[in-house]
Amino acid sequence: MKLQKATRVTLTEQIAAQLDQLIQSGAWPVGQRIPAEPELVEQLGVSRNTVREAVKALIHAGLLEARQGDGTYVCSKSDLGAALNRRFKKADLIEILEVRYALEQEAARLAAERRTEEDVVYLKQCLANYLDSRGKSHYIDVDMELHKAIVLATHNNVLIDLYDHMTDAVMATIHQSTHEEIEEQHVQVHTQLIHHIINQDADAAVTTLRHLLHISESVI
Repeated sequence: MKLQKATRVTLTEQIAAQLDQLIQSGAWPVGQRIPAEPELVEQLGVSRNTVREAVKALIHAGLLEARQGDGTYVCSKSDLGAALNRRFKKADLIEILEVRYALEQEAARLAAERRTEEDVVYLKQCLANYLDSRGKSHYIDVDMELHKAIVLATHNNVLIDLYDHMTDAVMATIHQSTHEEIEEQHVQVHTQLIHHIINQDADAAVTTLRHLLHISESVI
């Protein structure tokens, strides 16, 4: 393949790269509204058109979302996350649940094998929050936090990032599988799962995680 001469990066690309870094670093977290165009113009010292084109590029990439009459919000912290979110929106809940089977079973195994004492403290706190949230409006958020705590205990950064990008899709399956008739089963199995991870019983953790997702699948 013939090599091409290097080209200079345009001002718009430089500004887009700066904004992208703010998103990836977490300075602009997912869900936050970014500063208005006039404020960005002042902070960056460039024209309105340059700022507008840079923001449009990030909207096209799926990192930002323009909401008419409300502003522009961060909707993903990476190109990978944006691409996955677009794909997950096209998938049905059973497909998402099958992906959870693949990822979360391995996460349960790795968490049981690798969890630290700091992880144990966090897992116990997340479980306590989960048990306390029964019947409350933030139940699904706390359930999601508990699953993320398990993934964090794997200490596998790629798995952690991948699962983080699945948050909306996973929460959709949690929402659909939240029914009073299986609430007690969910509570018992979540408690057993955390117990097995803390006790570093990898086989039991995997079996329990599989059982938990079977319960969810039965009502979706």
